[in-house]
Amino acid sequence: MLEDIRKQIQQLIALYEGSKAEAASLREQLGASRQDAAALKERILELESEIETRELAQAFSPAADNSAAKEKLDMIIKEIGTCISCLESD
Repeated sequence: MLEDIRKQIQQLIALYEGSKAEAASLREQLGASRQDAAALKERILELESEIETRELAQAFSPAADNSAAKEKLDMIIKEIGTCISCLESD
């Protein structure tokens, strides 16, 4: 009976150690995934900025018609107006 209890305790300790090691491994994976996500978010911001720059360049290129440039300017002016109203409300 006492020997059975000892075996069960050893099994529980082994399970605990295994779970502890798995938890540590998962924490490492989570940290790496968070770093990857942050890097990807940064890349998304860079690409969005590049897209906007290219759209502006295309809107103002000599081959583009003036309506596209006007639309882009109107959008930028609206964004500036929104920013100003946000600043004024604070």
